[in-house]
Amino acid sequence: MSGKDSDAILRTSVVGSYPQPDWLIDKEVLRGQYVPRVRTEKLWRVPREQRDAAIRDATLLAIRDQEAAGIDVITDGETARESYSNHFVMGLDGIDVDNPAVITSRIGHQLRVPRVVAPVRHRGTVELDAASFLRAHTKNRAKITIPGPFTLAQQVKDEYYGGDLRALALDFAAAVNAEARALEATGIDVIQVDEPWLRNDPESARRFGVEALDRALEGLKVRTALHMCFGYAFLRSGHKPTSYEYLAELAGSRIDEISIEAAQPNLDLSVLAELKGKSIALGVLDHSTPEPEAAATVAGRIRAALEYLPPDRLMPSPDCGMKYMSRDAAFARLQSLGAAAALVRRELS
Repeated sequence: MSGKDSDAILRTSVVGSYPQPDWLIDKEVLRGQYVPRVRTEKLWRVPREQRDAAIRDATLLAIRDQEAAGIDVITDGETARESYSNHFVMGLDGIDVDNPAVITSRIGHQLRVPRVVAPVRHRGTVELDAASFLRAHTKNRAKITIPGPFTLAQQVKDEYYGGDLRALALDFAAAVNAEARALEATGIDVIQVDEPWLRNDPESARRFGVEALDRALEGLKVRTALHMCFGYAFLRSGHKPTSYEYLAELAGSRIDEISIEAAQPNLDLSVLAELKGKSIALGVLDHSTPEPEAAATVAGRIRAALEYLPPDRLMPSPDCGMKYMSRDAAFARLQSLGAAAALVRRELS
């Protein structure tokens, strides 16, 4: 692996996204989009002809903030993306993003979603430039994120597969696998797939969730991670479940590391004992609080998790992505995370 090896235990990590600068993205438009699933050009403040350079500048800010906060495993901040999933979908064959369908979400939101009109196929790498740029601009361990096949299959209007969600998910898995193989070649240290819908639809997940995930990871030698959460705190500020309906089943998957939300929902940590052999990137930052939590509070959550996991398998992390908060708030939270992990490391030495 690249980067420093001094902190072999309690390595801190981020989930994926970091706040994009206000000069790059219109935050008011972003908050009104409810995680856009198709192209949303009006989000961008920078014209297309200047955008690539602006995204590179914003990515460097995200990288340097994570390093300065003492985070061990960092991402590109997902700076080039409108959402965690739509950027990847726009690079696939078989998907119509220019003539989206309108559906009603589980909680009543009207959403514009891509239409599946032909077999889903990987057309060309989407995140290769982002992974290469990240790898070239940090000596820390570097992680790139891509949406997972189960979630992708749930976020589209199927007009080709005849309602066969498993077949659709497996074709998405093949596309994710092709992308991941290309990303692995950049020398990136970790590839993470984001799968919040494994929690949203546990019944289908039990039927083919691991099958789709393992197909997406087939043949990879790079370290792999899976992220599951209960939703952005900005969008789910109220009560969250205290347990995952679908989690222990992942113990038998190919995945190396599982990233789960624990702080805001006050997760019952006893489930960690069921994930034998997996490293856990555990959410110890509650993004719903108006002010960043003190390092002592975060350290207490790390200590609680150590009752179920050895320190070499526990990776303190935020609950979820940080896209919707201000950069100052995100940086302060990451500073608390870095300081908390350092404190508990000293206690263990």
